[in-house]
Amino acid sequence: MAFAPMGPEASFFAVLDQHRASLLAALRRGNGSPLFNSEVLASIESVIQGIISSVARNEAPAFTIENRSSWENIKFEDSVGLQMVSHCTTRKIKSDSPKSVKNFALILKILSMIYKLVQSNTYATKRDIYYTDSQLFGNQTVVDNIINDISCMLKVPRMSLHILSTSKGLIAGNLRYMEEDGTRVHCTCGSTAVAVPSNIQGIRNLITDAKFLLIVEKDATFQRLLDDNFCNRMSPCIMVTGKGVPDLNTRLLVKKLWDTFHIPIFTLVDADPHGIEIMCIYKYGSMAMSFEAHNLTVPAIRWLGLLPSDIKRLNIPRDTLIPLTKRDQMKLDSVLKRPYVTCQPFWRKEMEIMADSKMKAEIQALTFLSSDYLSRVYLPNKLKFGGWI
Repeated sequence: MAFAPMGPEASFFAVLDQHRASLLAALRRGNGSPLFNSEVLASIESVIQGIISSVARNEAPAFTIENRSSWENIKFEDSVGLQMVSHCTTRKIKSDSPKSVKNFALILKILSMIYKLVQSNTYATKRDIYYTDSQLFGNQTVVDNIINDISCMLKVPRMSLHILSTSKGLIAGNLRYMEEDGTRVHCTCGSTAVAVPSNIQGIRNLITDAKFLLIVEKDATFQRLLDDNFCNRMSPCIMVTGKGVPDLNTRLLVKKLWDTFHIPIFTLVDADPHGIEIMCIYKYGSMAMSFEAHNLTVPAIRWLGLLPSDIKRLNIPRDTLIPLTKRDQMKLDSVLKRPYVTCQPFWRKEMEIMADSKMKAEIQALTFLSSDYLSRVYLPNKLKFGGWI
């Protein structure tokens, strides 16, 4: 392998190696493989046949979409994350209702586009779909929501619809792979990161000797770690950022790296309710995308930092902390009620520390201790001594 690690001695990674061994021992593989094109085409044809049958009976056709906006339709499994129950409530998109007739027509239009894409084995971005008739669609969000509805209705993973999302995430570290068009990508530990590919399903020949993958919540923190040469000093490793709430491609990439290499994955997020929720999206998924949990979630992810308990342990001054807003408190209460918190008592304890203190902290609060404390002391110690939960 052509990687040239510059990191610490092998003994540094002893606890990490033990953690990986325990992950492998408990591994349960999901069923997140993409469908064949013929299966996707058959699913679309079945929906269209239903519309034709309704018209033949002089009935107004309608699409039946599962309701993804209610926790009542969501169940939690520790090995998968948040997923939809088998018999959940639905809503009708009717062709004879003034409120939904336009949405019905838009779903039909995008279904026909997807059919052509799958049939010709070509791809388009969500933005491409929008610009085929921007006046008709009105805005990009309409297209995004319809594509998710179609994926859920057909019970087909988004990646199998041949519609790609524009990536916003970045990746750096000890990783090489080949994109679908044959382009060879060599991520490095230097100061320049590589954009997360738009077609995760198409990347192949992935190679790494990384000991761990670090997901960094914010782009600013990610760039600071690169500038501090963290990747080189902790080599071999991989770093990823979704620049806040992760886009679909960043989540798919993290999932692919886990399925391919089964290396420990850690998150570095702000000690605030929104940082915790972002970590939960990577680990357990979201309500909106619960129908695709098997393709997106990585329950093996661990919380490395910034832990609320670290704030007191490191004697970070109170004047560097930020009071929780009313919105923060509502978000924290919401996360504490999520079904997965029951099986994460250490997470609950950390969130209760935050709730009791009524304070939050950004990762940048560590600069009070020294400008490079995060990369030089905090993260290396956490990784060496197993400071994750």
